[in-house]
Amino acid sequence: MTEAFTTGTPKGRFAPSPTGPLHFGSLIAAVASYLDARARQGEWLVRIEDLDLPRQMPGAASLILRTLEQYGFEWDGEVLYQSQRDAYYQDALQTLSTHGLLYPCGCSRKEIADSATHGIDGLVYPGTCRHGLSPGKNARAWRIRVDDQPISFHDAVQGEIGQVLSRDIGDFILKRADGLFAYQLAVVVDDEMQGITHIVRGADLLDSTPRQIFLQHALGYATPEYLHVPVAANAAGEKLSKQTLAQPLDSRDTTKDLWDVLAFLRQSPPIDLLKENHAYLWQWALQHWQPNSIPRQRAITV
Repeated sequence: MTEAFTTGTPKGRFAPSPTGPLHFGSLIAAVASYLDARARQGEWLVRIEDLDLPRQMPGAASLILRTLEQYGFEWDGEVLYQSQRDAYYQDALQTLSTHGLLYPCGCSRKEIADSATHGIDGLVYPGTCRHGLSPGKNARAWRIRVDDQPISFHDAVQGEIGQVLSRDIGDFILKRADGLFAYQLAVVVDDEMQGITHIVRGADLLDSTPRQIFLQHALGYATPEYLHVPVAANAAGEKLSKQTLAQPLDSRDTTKDLWDVLAFLRQSPPIDLLKENHAYLWQWALQHWQPNSIPRQRAITV
């Protein structure tokens, strides 16, 4: 791992959650973000998104870092752990509150389900607590007020993406009922603090991006460029994950796994690369990185 950051250079990142070991789907996001950053002569950072303590697997964070090393990844600077950054998230929350964008919500999940409509990423919060808590209600979570202004961005693979948050998402949670900060807030704060200029990740997060852009604007942050690669799916069309019993990576054949990722991303790796070690494969991949060849799909069955 290299040491210091260089100011003014492009920065990408890989931000796994330590809910289990890395699998093929994780490797796709890691390879794509790494190649994109290094092809720009930029830095590549690793962030462990360990906010959701109840879902963590003991030892997973260390296992993830060892696996990355075994596959030949080299990251810049220190690894960032979200679990150590509550003070920064609280500061951002206070800024949003000062701007009048935050309000307490006392609704239970059942109450929301009983009155909400379905949006593009789950239930659309109906705004029950937007103008104050009902008598007898206590604050369970904190939400941000969204508006009806369209938010659109150009994704380097998926093309033009747009949402109207008030219609498609609703006022979303920034601090949960259990006291934990929400992913949407933490990722925005950390990307700004780390100076991330190019976000390359799986297309399962594509629908979260307008929320993150909304928060960036509200906090006065810069908006990075985005590239969302297709996620690997099983025969049932489900994203490979711990929940869908995705097999952990086996580092005994790192070259084959990396070759498979390049093929998944339609980088057309020569079959002869399978005879080489992974260092040689990385060299080839960096010289031939073609983001325009990545399929414009949200998922590909493997």
